[in-house]
Amino acid sequence: MSTMFQALEDRSYRLWAGGALVSNVGTWMQRVAQDWLVLTVLTNHSGTAVGITTFLQFLPMLLLGPYGGVLADRYRKRVILLWTQSAMGLCGLAVGLLVVTGSAQLWHAYLTALCLGLASAVDGPTRLAFVSELVGQDKVANAVALNSASFNTARLTGPAIAGVLIAWVGTGPVFLLNAASFAAVIIALTRIRAAESAPSAQAPRGKRQVAEGLGYVRRRPDLVLILVLVGILGAFGMNFPITNALMSTTEFGMGPGEFGLLGSIMAVGTLAGALLAARRDRPRLRFLLGGALGLGFFTLIGSVSPSFWLYAAVLIPVGLASMTFLNSCNTSIQLTVDPRFRGRVLALSLAVLQGGTALGAPLMGWIGTELGARWAVAASGTIVLLTGLCAVTVVARRSRLTFREQLRTALPRKRESVA
Repeated sequence: MSTMFQALEDRSYRLWAGGALVSNVGTWMQRVAQDWLVLTVLTNHSGTAVGITTFLQFLPMLLLGPYGGVLADRYRKRVILLWTQSAMGLCGLAVGLLVVTGSAQLWHAYLTALCLGLASAVDGPTRLAFVSELVGQDKVANAVALNSASFNTARLTGPAIAGVLIAWVGTGPVFLLNAASFAAVIIALTRIRAAESAPSAQAPRGKRQVAEGLGYVRRRPDLVLILVLVGILGAFGMNFPITNALMSTTEFGMGPGEFGLLGSIMAVGTLAGALLAARRDRPRLRFLLGGALGLGFFTLIGSVSPSFWLYAAVLIPVGLASMTFLNSCNTSIQLTVDPRFRGRVLALSLAVLQGGTALGAPLMGWIGTELGARWAVAASGTIVLLTGLCAVTVVARRSRLTFREQLRTALPRKRESVA
């Protein structure tokens, strides 16, 4: 099998990837439906309300994500995922029934987003750490990249399907379809045999496990750099649902079909970034920093795009840059972190990313509502570009913060501990 798809040689990973793909399509359909419901049905094009919804969905990861990582390190990940995936499916079912029956109110959308966030705070780090148990150590980087490719294949199709369905039957059925899609990943989890997976060593019970994870990160300057970049770019550079919703409706006067299409067009870039990452056997610093710089630069180009279709075209390199950055960060953590701390470090990374997105979402929504959609996009691009330039400067001045050195020292220790 091609090195780009070598992780699919493992039966357990094939099952997981197939179920996750179906579920991810439903998730992206719901994301578009949720933003459209809040923006046009429950409010009068309030970017602030969309921002609050995003804030509530990502806030639990910021506050509880590290504890979700403790659970991932302590208990069987497959069992945890069965519970969290079921809970998220029930959330989609609940809001779908409310919309279909005409009972949905804005506070319902807020509450559902919060419940999804609570489940995701445990599901996210567990799901990421689970991948390394399904494949051999030599396939982890490929499996991480293929996970991103699966996620972005869903991102390519989900928004477009959602846009068509919203225009045809409304948002309610889209939520119900998302609820049904969780059955695929739940069935996949039940079919993965314990003998085919290789559970990592479980962390012992203790009172300071979150603090131990934070202490581990503090001793790793490369991880500190990653988390700082992830937090800033998450807050100001990755609130695409808000900026795309505002640009498509208030700036270009488009409907739900075109709004959904923006997500699919952007997914062309993110899918390309994930597939390119699948060809690399290890993370490289130039891709991480280049992704950050590219995200800022092309976002700025998007802020001055004169037409809807030119703005849509710019989203392709925006997606490519964002995925290059995020995949480099994720792979660096998966390959260099001690397995005993992997769940907690991945949880901290997700907490910083989604927590940053939660904190930045109301601000981006407010800027878009009060000053205009273009100002929100321009502010996003400017902050991300300046952050990338600062990171390049820091790395250039402090050579000990190079990923090459960290990989040379961390990978041998990791292999010895697994052996």
